[in-house]
Amino acid sequence: MSVTDKLKEGGRQITAGGSAGLVEVCLMYPLDVVKTRLQLGQQDKGMMDCVVKTLKHEGIGGFYKGILPPILAETPKRATKFFTFEQYKIAFTHSEIPMPLTMSMAGLFSGLTEAIVICPFEVVKVRLQADRKSSVKEQRSTAAMAREIYKTEGFGTSGLYRGLGATLGRHGVWNMVYFGLYHSCKEIIPDAKQNPTSNLLGRIGLGFTAGSLASIFNIPFDVAKSRIQGPQPDPLSRKYSGTMQTIALVYKEEGFGALYKGLLPKVMRLGPGGAVMLIVYDEVYAWLKKNT
Repeated sequence: MSVTDKLKEGGRQITAGGSAGLVEVCLMYPLDVVKTRLQLGQQDKGMMDCVVKTLKHEGIGGFYKGILPPILAETPKRATKFFTFEQYKIAFTHSEIPMPLTMSMAGLFSGLTEAIVICPFEVVKVRLQADRKSSVKEQRSTAAMAREIYKTEGFGTSGLYRGLGATLGRHGVWNMVYFGLYHSCKEIIPDAKQNPTSNLLGRIGLGFTAGSLASIFNIPFDVAKSRIQGPQPDPLSRKYSGTMQTIALVYKEEGFGALYKGLLPKVMRLGPGGAVMLIVYDEVYAWLKKNT
């Protein structure tokens, strides 16, 4: 493959990945707000209680608090995810390595790369989502929140990159399960030319399964990330700092179930969201390959 062809191929992967992420976040974002608030332990009794309280006190707009950082981040985030997955897949492909392991390792490393790109956006998003006192009109803007974090806490792992370890764990595990399962089982889906309907339903079902299982496996890291990046119980001291320290502390104080707080809205988002991303990616990529 020539350099020009490689650049074109990379451009298709980046564009298709960015499109997949943008569609997914616009459709599924309210569930992410509910998930984060449950994980922060803000006195909600469950998913429906959180939904009712948010709707009552903040209106529909409350479900979209902090959406600008994900919208700004989703294109580079998902573009990074899908593009680097394809590159890592080539790097790990070897005749002696089983295909499921190749796909899982490519997914793991694409997730780690994605986490480095997304971490500052996640810190800002979590801070905005955690604010239940302000209406959408009163809430600080994304830029103002980012400036405040940078000014008071800096750019490193005590500021905009706070919770990087948990973010690496969350994205690494999720992508490892998601890509590993989807691409390992994709061959069992009916051929699109012979049965387009069954093919689409099969891809949706497999994408939903992969996204749901990935969410179950990675949620302890997600809980840790929310605790580390969100407001602390005592503003004058930092209770949650390191990834394993936070997981151990949550388990000790709140029990094993607390490590799975927010699982239902997370699965409700990333189950269908995982299916949406793969379908959009495949369709946009196929269109670009045919027309560019």
